[in-house]
Amino acid sequence: MRILVVEDDAHVRDALGTALRQRGHAVIEAADGRQALTRAEEAEFILLDLGLPDLDGLQVCKRIRERSSVPIIAVTARSEEIDRVMGLHMGADDYVVKPYSLHELIARIEAVSRRTCRCRLGPDGHDPACHGEAGTAGAATEAGPLRIDRKQRAAALNGRDLQLTRKEFDLLAMLVEDTEAVHTREAIVARVWDENWFGSTRTLDVHVGTLRRKLGAHGWIENIRGVGFRLCPPPAEQG
Repeated sequence: MRILVVEDDAHVRDALGTALRQRGHAVIEAADGRQALTRAEEAEFILLDLGLPDLDGLQVCKRIRERSSVPIIAVTARSEEIDRVMGLHMGADDYVVKPYSLHELIARIEAVSRRTCRCRLGPDGHDPACHGEAGTAGAATEAGPLRIDRKQRAAALNGRDLQLTRKEFDLLAMLVEDTEAVHTREAIVARVWDENWFGSTRTLDVHVGTLRRKLGAHGWIENIRGVGFRLCPPPAEQG
């Protein structure tokens, strides 16, 4: 992969670059937020330090996510839960706290790569080699006013397109498959993230909260205490 390493400490940046190149990756480097925003389009994966000298790393993450679905791991010295939650809210796929071991970082890069969409959509909207949600055959699924098209990885509510991140789409697509079923937390994390997911299920709560806001109502996704979540679509709007 082409990995963008965003790190203001030259020694750390050089060490990471060397380690990644030894594992066969091409490395792009950025020493601050402005360089990161400029070079993000070149990357297939981003390691983003949040303690940047010019721009707040969380805002850099948000701005990259607004225009790209490239996988992002936030790398930071901030270890409080609120910092991790904010990073996920801004679009990071995972969160690594300094100091970390190189082996852990590489493992997390591999885990994020596995659970993100590994295919590149072709002219027909999908790649037959992809066995994830994006490659699922069949037409769109509807639940009340919600329409999910797995082939195109598109979602619409009352005819209006929803702007969803990759994992938000995968989560919603899973819930819409059976609106009568309660999906356990473990099943959702294993499918939408990875069966070897390192983080806590707090990540799931963050994405459920974001989906509720984008759907316009808390009641869209019901929390079955101690079990998991179920989609509860209201009737479609008339007229």
